[in-house]
Amino acid sequence: MNLVELIAGHPSPVTRFESPYVIAEAGVNHEGSMDIAKRLIDEAARGGADAIKFQTYKAGTLASKHSPAYWDTSKEPTLSQYELFKKHDSFWKNEFEALKKYCDEVGIAFMSTPFDVESAHFLNDLMDVFKISSSDITNRPFIEILCDFGKPIILSTGASSLAEIAEAVSWIETKGNPLALLHCILNYPTEDRNAALGMIPALIRHFPQHVIGYSDHTLPKDMKVLEVATLLGARILEKHFSHDKTLPGNDHYHAMDYKDLQLFRANFERTMSMIGEMKIEALESEEPARRNARRSLVANRDIPAGKIIDKDDLTWKRPAGGISPRHYYEVLGMVARKAIEEDTVLQWSHLE
Repeated sequence: MNLVELIAGHPSPVTRFESPYVIAEAGVNHEGSMDIAKRLIDEAARGGADAIKFQTYKAGTLASKHSPAYWDTSKEPTLSQYELFKKHDSFWKNEFEALKKYCDEVGIAFMSTPFDVESAHFLNDLMDVFKISSSDITNRPFIEILCDFGKPIILSTGASSLAEIAEAVSWIETKGNPLALLHCILNYPTEDRNAALGMIPALIRHFPQHVIGYSDHTLPKDMKVLEVATLLGARILEKHFSHDKTLPGNDHYHAMDYKDLQLFRANFERTMSMIGEMKIEALESEEPARRNARRSLVANRDIPAGKIIDKDDLTWKRPAGGISPRHYYEVLGMVARKAIEEDTVLQWSHLE
């Protein structure tokens, strides 16, 4: 699936559920290791992701040194955003160029979310779509700078009101960029009961001109949340991705791994087979039932030749190989061409 075409194409009424575009959000789960980053790419491709996405930032341009944590500190004990980001900001232009090349070799799309103008400039040469974090939804100058690259935008909407989303959408629409909006809840992790997946159809209703998706922070478990999100209309899915969910750190414990992704793909294929086409028609598999479970008009008694058919002459029984009961009123008043025995399935050849 081509992400640019998906976002740029005007959303149309759904006639068949299709597999969503899945972005494995590796973020900084490489933890500064090129070997781990390449392993993440390999395993994302193995799991069936369409793209793998990293994050590009320098702690000093992203957070002040006194920015407080907003994650589960029992899982990630670092109390300062600056200190946490400082641990993982070693990857820069050369590293991401190498990862882009490796993604091309593996056959998976490369993406990275820029968190500053410098990284946006060099990432522009490496990817076709810009992702904007929920945290930057009110950052008008940065949004406009990213729009000026002229590429489709994916914007997450976590922790935002409808008015805030609409305002950011207006900035992007003014620039003319194709846009996808991802419903998102900024809890790490998000409890299933707080996933608020009803916001997906709400976004579709409020922004029908744009593609809608979902960025997930729930614990992977059975991957049901992503499946439900897709059934509610999410066409792009993003979820944190790890090579080892048992590792300490903010983005490992609520991430999926390649086995979770394979499970989602398998379950969703099964679900899609249950749904089928969104149109009403009799299926080929139902043909025996159409022939044998529906009814025909049947002689309720012996009918002599030349008799005008009245209601006492008719009943309706299975199978459906004769005159359909839908023609009941047409048959009334017709004449028997020849004698008809009781319980005969009536054919048009019996009447005139």
